[in-house]
Amino acid sequence: MKLLTTTVAALLASASFAAACEITLRSSDTHPDGYPTVEGVKAMAAEILDRTEGRICIEVFPSAQLGQERDTIEQTQFGVIDMVRASFGTFNDIVPVTRTFSLPYLFRNVDHMHAVMDGPIGEEIGAAFEERDLVVLAYYDGGARSFYNSQRPINAMEDLAGMKIRVIQNDVFVDMMAALGATATPMPYGEVYSAIQTGVIDGAENNFPSYDSSGHAEVARYFTLDEHLMVPELVAMSKATWDRLSPEDQEIVREAARNSSATQRQLWAEAEAASEERVIAAGAEIVRDIDKQPFIDAMAPVYEKYATSPEAQDLVERIRATE
Repeated sequence: MKLLTTTVAALLASASFAAACEITLRSSDTHPDGYPTVEGVKAMAAEILDRTEGRICIEVFPSAQLGQERDTIEQTQFGVIDMVRASFGTFNDIVPVTRTFSLPYLFRNVDHMHAVMDGPIGEEIGAAFEERDLVVLAYYDGGARSFYNSQRPINAMEDLAGMKIRVIQNDVFVDMMAALGATATPMPYGEVYSAIQTGVIDGAENNFPSYDSSGHAEVARYFTLDEHLMVPELVAMSKATWDRLSPEDQEIVREAARNSSATQRQLWAEAEAASEERVIAAGAEIVRDIDKQPFIDAMAPVYEKYATSPEAQDLVERIRATE
């Protein structure tokens, strides 16, 4: 009831905005205003507004005004909300193929991830979403997660041995850490700073902006850029909303969404660079050049456990073969 009340209030607040447009689409994001994903959708909205001469407007609701990701995904499926920006991880139970993208070291680097998502594999994943009443419009960048700790630089896999590393509550992450010789310690994100500070854990893993904004760089100064996980973000539209658009408007929306990907990715890269500069200035030590192959090789039992179907194994092979 509380979620419904919040959603209705937020939608009513947009009435004056909608009055000037023939079609008003409402898009949800859990991130705050100014965040790269929010600004990416805003860029898409601006292009659509311009190309339709004011006929189609998109109003972006940041900061979880319409609910958390899982709630807003369901509302988008039902057509209550027109669009949603969410992480692949949130779709694991809705579109099972997305689970493959939670496997460690699946992508060689960020450029490889972009090439995969912008190519035939991205289109294939999009088709799976349509079966769940969602139309994928764009793939965004959610950054790469890497290890950081308070004990020593991680220059090789052996340096992780015996470390207690905080991970999200996810079986893949727990098994990843075991395969690397470390101990996974699931705990709420808000407890990580004090846990490192008091020695309950030795470190954690995340991207540069999170490492910076959380203050974790203050208590865990060794950051190793191993990029073990890159989970794409996406913008999807309710199929019910999509089907109400003319073919011409659908093409405009698709093109604007693709263009917004470049904007969002550039903003994310800038945010990462700014965070990296701040943590280095504060005394963090960044390990950049490591041989990832031993880390990748150690993931064999993880892939055997979680990429069990022929379809998942084939997808992994095709992702790795993408140039």
